[in-house]
Amino acid sequence: MDAGASRDADRGADDGLRGALQWLLLGLCVLAMLAATWAGGRVAERWALADLRRTARATLTIQAGALHTEMQRQSALPLALAADPEIAAVLRPDAGAGLADRVSARLAEVAGATGAAVIYVIRPDGLTVAASNAASGRSFVGNNYAFRPYFRAAVAEGSGSQFALGTVSGRPGLYLARRVGEGVGVVVVKVEFDGVEAAWREVRERVLVTDARGIVLVASDPAWRFRTLAALDAAARDRSREALEFGDAPLDPLPLHPAGDDLVRLGRGAAPAQLMLMLDAPVRDTDWRIRTLTPIAAAVERERTQGRVIALLATGLVCLGLGTLIGRRARTQARLAEEGARRIELEARVSERTRELSAANDRLREEILERARSEAERERLGRELAQAGRLAALGQFAASMAHEINQPLAAIRSYADNTGILVRRGRVDDAAENVAAIGRLVERIGGLTRQLKGFARRASGRREPVAVDEILRGSLEVVTHRAREEGTELDVRAEAGLTAIGEGARLEQVLVNLLQNALDAVAKRPGRRVELQVTGADGQVALAVRDNGPGIPESVRAQIFDAFFTTKPDGLGLGLAIARGIVEECGGTLGVEAAEGGGTVFRIVLVRAGTQTRELRGRRRERG
Repeated sequence: MDAGASRDADRGADDGLRGALQWLLLGLCVLAMLAATWAGGRVAERWALADLRRTARATLTIQAGALHTEMQRQSALPLALAADPEIAAVLRPDAGAGLADRVSARLAEVAGATGAAVIYVIRPDGLTVAASNAASGRSFVGNNYAFRPYFRAAVAEGSGSQFALGTVSGRPGLYLARRVGEGVGVVVVKVEFDGVEAAWREVRERVLVTDARGIVLVASDPAWRFRTLAALDAAARDRSREALEFGDAPLDPLPLHPAGDDLVRLGRGAAPAQLMLMLDAPVRDTDWRIRTLTPIAAAVERERTQGRVIALLATGLVCLGLGTLIGRRARTQARLAEEGARRIELEARVSERTRELSAANDRLREEILERARSEAERERLGRELAQAGRLAALGQFAASMAHEINQPLAAIRSYADNTGILVRRGRVDDAAENVAAIGRLVERIGGLTRQLKGFARRASGRREPVAVDEILRGSLEVVTHRAREEGTELDVRAEAGLTAIGEGARLEQVLVNLLQNALDAVAKRPGRRVELQVTGADGQVALAVRDNGPGIPESVRAQIFDAFFTTKPDGLGLGLAIARGIVEECGGTLGVEAAEGGGTVFRIVLVRAGTQTRELRGRRRERG
């Protein structure tokens, strides 16, 4: 009885100790799960912020390049108009009565073709004598702009610019001024950024551009325009109002409050402040800076929640495995205590079984951790792949609009000027041919616009048989006039009747880009010459563009097709990258090599249409 009572007492003490250990382990598991949840949320939050910074920085680079391209395209217009003899004639005191009306009508046509808001001509005393809006109710003709800083700078230094609110139109814009002759007068082009702002709003991006004083000039939100990043002193406000820069705008600060590093809080009235990521970059050739505001709350909270869930599940599985192991060991010990007769044999078996369970538990734990790492890596790669696709589409859209539409516009302008001269000389038939060429170029611009919209929605273009002669005809129509004006010999040698597999409009776009690059390469060299050779052999069609320019160094040749790499001081570095992508989508290749005797050769190799058809028929016969 005493021995039995002692065993019962020992068994009760063991059960009590075992219960206490179970509660202790349960508490430790709960604490471990809470700690892992907190740590997982913090790590996911840092990853989310880093990913948002990379995305915002890439978007900012694209927006800054697009804005600079738009400003650079318009900056050449005042220089060209200042050299026009008819504009110089209207500024003279003895100008004819009808000359001002003819100049105003012509300026209206130029403004419509180039997208300029208004173009006007000012005498040295500041009085406007001709304007593209002369026929409208808000004509600038007769207004005196001697008080404008851009006018005074153009008279004194030859050129000037200023961003200001129009005193007549009441619309903000960038005024680009150029002196005509030796103090004869000034020609001014006003550029408005409504299209840029609308594009920002369409893609739901928060973007703003500020000058050196921190005043917002262009913004995706019209309510931000003419507000400031920081409060201006009274003297700066008075100087701005005296110069009539921004009208009666109060120049109040934006509701942006620093929240550490590149984070700010954006408050809107009574609504709670929104945490934003603000990055900025300079706009080339100006003292402006472009800034983007990216909301981070939703993205960070989503990643934080996912990180916490993953950490909680991983910790829970570990605790579950540990609890299972402890329970099994407890049951094993109880069974051993009850089976004293087979203690030695059972101890050996239990020891072996325990080692197996420990190894299995270790493998299970390693598999769980490996699966968690694989899942995190898969999600990270998915995000990076999606982001790369969005950036490629945006880069292609911005580069195509900047490179391709500008080329037909320049050709249209040249044809329009020549048409006016031919009409005045009575050469009606030649003028009619120019008008027909202008119509074809306008159709090309429409086709490019439709194609670019479609390209933004698709990963690749369609492939179909296209006549190489048609590609050559459309491409040469764009570049021939420029080659003739620059005195460059354009030698075209092509086999007739060739047909290739691809997309005609986009291949024409690639060929125009290569020909324009060749003309740029030989622009300042004597005896300049560009050759275009088209041959067909071995089931392929090869188009080679050769120039006798300075050539491309071998060290640079390997990077020439990389995005954002350029050898031009004003280039974006996207033309050749997009060109190679188009050719490869058509099933071809685009390469570069050094030309014999100096210069460079760009070679496009496409699949010949007849060859592909024969291959498809051969495959059908084999299956039959």
